[in-house]
Amino acid sequence: MTKRFGTHLLLAPLLGLVFSTTAQANFKGNLNVEIEGLRSNAGQVCISLFGSSKGFPDKGKFALHDKCFQITEIPFMIKFKGLKAGNYAIVLMHDENSNQSMDMDNLGMPREGFGFSQNPEITNRAPKFRESAFLVAGPETNIKINMNYMSGF
Repeated sequence: MTKRFGTHLLLAPLLGLVFSTTAQANFKGNLNVEIEGLRSNAGQVCISLFGSSKGFPDKGKFALHDKCFQITEIPFMIKFKGLKAGNYAIVLMHDENSNQSMDMDNLGMPREGFGFSQNPEITNRAPKFRESAFLVAGPETNIKINMNYMSGF
């Protein structure tokens, strides 16, 4: 009987791990995205929320959510509810003239603001999913994204 009791004690942590993993598979959390550095409240903010690298950053049809919101205040907040636990990445655009397109200058530089989750350094290319990815694993995940402006409007 003592041997069986000892075996059960050894199995208890393993069973707890299995049950907690199963519970997390059904987990749903909320994401609060604070957008800082908008240069005005003109136009709208367009956001694409990706759950994988497929289509990131410029193919919104592969995003889990791809939507534009009128700017009501600065800083601006967007909330997502009921996200499964996992890695996500966000692309933002400040569509100042509400044409749902990133306007470019004569040199091909963006005329409107943009941002990425994790605020990666902007170089001569868009960041990769892994450079912008963040984890949603708790009831509330809060992130801040800083807008970038390359040229005037």
